[in-house]
Amino acid sequence: MPRARTLFRCTDCGVDAPKWTGQCASCGEWNTLVEEIDRPGAPAAWTGPAATPVPLGAVGGAIAPARATGIDELDRVLGGGFVAGSVTLLGGEPGIGKSTLTLQLLASVAAGGGRGLLVSAEESLHQVQLRAQRLGALSDGIFVVSENSLPAILGASAELKPDVLVVDSIQTVFDPENGSAPGSVAQVRECAHALVVAAKAGGPATVLVGHVTKEGALAGPRVLEHVVDTVLSFDGDRHHALRMLRAVKHRFGATGELGLFEMVEAGLVAVADPGALFLGDRQIGATGSAVVPVMEGQRTLLLEVQGLVAHTQAPMPRRSAQGLDSNRLAVLLAVLEDNAKVRLADREVYASAVGGVRVSEPAADLAIALAIASARTGAPVPADLVAVGEVGLGGELRQVNHLERRLTEAARLGFRRAIVPVSSPAVAGIELVRARTLADAVRVLTERERRQ
Repeated sequence: MPRARTLFRCTDCGVDAPKWTGQCASCGEWNTLVEEIDRPGAPAAWTGPAATPVPLGAVGGAIAPARATGIDELDRVLGGGFVAGSVTLLGGEPGIGKSTLTLQLLASVAAGGGRGLLVSAEESLHQVQLRAQRLGALSDGIFVVSENSLPAILGASAELKPDVLVVDSIQTVFDPENGSAPGSVAQVRECAHALVVAAKAGGPATVLVGHVTKEGALAGPRVLEHVVDTVLSFDGDRHHALRMLRAVKHRFGATGELGLFEMVEAGLVAVADPGALFLGDRQIGATGSAVVPVMEGQRTLLLEVQGLVAHTQAPMPRRSAQGLDSNRLAVLLAVLEDNAKVRLADREVYASAVGGVRVSEPAADLAIALAIASARTGAPVPADLVAVGEVGLGGELRQVNHLERRLTEAARLGFRRAIVPVSSPAVAGIELVRARTLADAVRVLTERERRQ
């Protein structure tokens, strides 16, 4: 019988190392190697029947239909709801609202006549009850157990046979037969695998709540994301009420949808029309502000981007981006200097996306550049105008996808004009101000300021 041995395993990629080093040789991450006890066993010989290949077209049966959760924004991301026997990994920063979302999910399942089981591996039963009272989620259809032992969790699920099982969180569950410490890579991997096997063997739709690292990635081995069917990312700025739910991986549908929630005293409330939320406090006629229609999945969001330009005596002026790509901001500043002749070399530049949203698509280039140019020249962007377009290194404006859908949403919210690349097709309901270069777009602002 092989003896147990000590090894070091990377918590990010799961690769083993014979000794501790500061950096993982496989993934390059620092300080991710943790000590574990490996107890190898003799490999069992396979005695079952051999698998029989079948033609792909002859595969029978069908995937069970998705069951709606009753939370519209969650159903939007999942493509209709949970599939029976599926396993979903929900990740997010501490305090972002993961426990609130899962408790509201179980309350919705109970309201629809189902039964939900919450395994609280981190909180006591009284703490869960207090949260449920605050959320108005006390229901006879919600069962709760405070347990972090894997056999006890599997036993409780097998006895109750719930429709939805929530484990909060997977990092605190441990198997007593595994010699590794709770929270180690081996424990997380093996416990997750056991829960997946139970779900696939006719068990409930399972939701595993996971922690994230300081970089925002799911903590634990990467295999944790590979064994589950769906990976949901729940994020947002804790200083703002907005919360965003995205599907990073989804075996039963698309991954492009976005769910929007607002955190209020009574819990998470779905945001059906985000336009009022993002533009409700916008200051009309202020310099350094522009509106851009961005796409999140099949959803169009109108966001405000702001720029601030301040004089400085520092030899290296500061450039700060909040909710925007700092590298992309540096490119736009260079193009503004070279193509539009907007002098920024002796100015500090601050740019941000309002509302706690992160904007990464190139379609926001034009709006960001116009907001900065507006702050520098003192010419405000007209209140009824949106800007959308990608800015090239030569200053040229390029088309973006789904332009008609973006501008239709802008027209619905009352915007009458849009600065777009010169090759953009006409869109009913909104006037297009076509510009060939970034300099032409900036000229629209300055000429309007001179006329006034």
